[in-house]
Amino acid sequence: MGLPLVFQVPFRRILLVKPTGRKGLSFSFDLIPIGLEYVAAYIEDAVDQVHIVDMELDRRKFQYCLNFYRPDLVGISLSATEHNETLNLAKVAKKNGATTVVGGYHPTSVPDLMLSHPQIDVVIRGEGEQTMRELVEQGTPEDVLGASYKKNGKVIHNEDRPRIENLDSIPFPARRLRQYAYKSADRTTDCDVIMMSRGCSGLCSFCCEPSMSTGCLRCRSPENVMKEILEMAKFHANKPVSVIFADPNFIGNPRKVERLCDLLMEHDLNIEFGALVRADMMANNPQTVKKMCQAGIVKFEMGIESPNVNDLQSTRKGVATKFHKQAVKNIRENGGRAGGTFVIGLPDQTEDEIKGFPVYAKEIGLTAAAFGIATPFPGTEFYTELDKQGLIFETNWDNFDEMHSVFKANHLTKQTIEELATYCMAKFWNIDTFIDHELVSQKRTRRKKPIADFIQERSLNLGFMANNGNDLQKGNFGQHIKTFLEAYADPRVEEYTRTVGVHEVLEITKFLRILGPQKIQCTLNLDDTTVSFVFKTTSTSVEYIRATLGRADDSTINLDVDLNWLANPAHSNLLKMPAYLFKNNLSLKKLGRTFRLFVAAGVEVLASNLRASPPQK
Repeated sequence: MGLPLVFQVPFRRILLVKPTGRKGLSFSFDLIPIGLEYVAAYIEDAVDQVHIVDMELDRRKFQYCLNFYRPDLVGISLSATEHNETLNLAKVAKKNGATTVVGGYHPTSVPDLMLSHPQIDVVIRGEGEQTMRELVEQGTPEDVLGASYKKNGKVIHNEDRPRIENLDSIPFPARRLRQYAYKSADRTTDCDVIMMSRGCSGLCSFCCEPSMSTGCLRCRSPENVMKEILEMAKFHANKPVSVIFADPNFIGNPRKVERLCDLLMEHDLNIEFGALVRADMMANNPQTVKKMCQAGIVKFEMGIESPNVNDLQSTRKGVATKFHKQAVKNIRENGGRAGGTFVIGLPDQTEDEIKGFPVYAKEIGLTAAAFGIATPFPGTEFYTELDKQGLIFETNWDNFDEMHSVFKANHLTKQTIEELATYCMAKFWNIDTFIDHELVSQKRTRRKKPIADFIQERSLNLGFMANNGNDLQKGNFGQHIKTFLEAYADPRVEEYTRTVGVHEVLEITKFLRILGPQKIQCTLNLDDTTVSFVFKTTSTSVEYIRATLGRADDSTINLDVDLNWLANPAHSNLLKMPAYLFKNNLSLKKLGRTFRLFVAAGVEVLASNLRASPPQK
């Protein structure tokens, strides 16, 4: 008995699929399926048709897509949280007579698990371009390096495929096959992804990259990257674009990065770049950091992981804490955004240690931070160690998202760890952090941000966090909101705003002139938890902002928000919202002050709309 008939002829119609299920901290860097676009570009001249569908955004049913494209091979790229949905899609594809192929970090780490499901025919391990090309040309995975498959009920793992050494030989991603408008967090700006290198010299025990690259860093030539950037700018019709360099270690080769910066500065591009970087490289290469910021690479995400030496040693991070502050200093001095990620819930961490993480993040000067729960992904040393000890209790891959606790820690329960993630986010993402971000940005933009634009951006941030938190913590969302509110009360907010002066950072002159001296109190209530933000203003300044538990009695304007009230669908009428928010301002004196606030806000909104409107020809 040989291979199934489906493997007997070359594949001509290919459908590449990104499943739903993208969630957790890393999803913002995995918005666009750039890996599938690379594969599509590599195989398109060897097949009759190749299409890409992103089921996260596609409004069509998958069955409709199969009927429309009639593929004889369906390729799915997935992470751990997309495992279950991939099996569902593959089952439908098999019923329609298509061969199913899966690839990515997760299948590379667990090929036997993937092939234990009858709906999966082939697993592509490691880099997928060359392996997929050979597979579609030959019509069989036999003798295709990097492929795993089943034959006569037995799983066959062909030899590993050598890594592609000359990355310049790979065609640019097939962006022209995109069917969706990918947008950045502001929902208006186009976003995109690019990679200058593959691999990372680091061998962090919790990271999936070592299983793919074994510590080997390979770089494209700066000239080749620049050529793709110009092509990408043309693809976006030279509109503003937010682009992420998704390399695991973008600054792994500082000399090549500096050469790319020189090339970027030769062009007037409407692109703002971000990059994933290591703190030690950012600390030791200040001139490279300066040149990156000058060239428009201004957003940086560093794996800080922890301020504790023991955590860094146990995870084989290889970056001493002394580099953290210097890396942030180099970024801030050049007007860049210094972002950092922390890992909480490691086996030996305690509650007090974790609560110190957001404090440390602010002490070293980060303007952005994320706090992910330690997650043992298959293929990592972390997973192997915990699995051997029988400590991994979670069996649902949906929860391997860095937002759920999935293994038994030594000192903390699952519930405590998950609430600590919420605590850390709230303690860091207070209003002083947002203002600090604008303060640093001024070094590059040389202007104050209008208050209306600032508030609009914060509304998007809070909406994103609320929606994401509600999705990830459905069963305990109320408790997480309480934890969030309690963490928000922080005396450092007043200390920071008194020192910096909000009016020195934000363009708020007209607003203050109309509003005049006030003490505005915005109170958030949830059951027995009350947190207030107090804004003390004069006609020319904001004296301070205070974030405190409870409420003050001497405010001149009150805005009351009962989060239970807002959560009730019966209270969704926008016309009733102002009356509800200002129900404690019914005296004549307070009504007059409230009217001034409305007028001041209206003037700012009008000015913001005028700035956003294109000039009339």
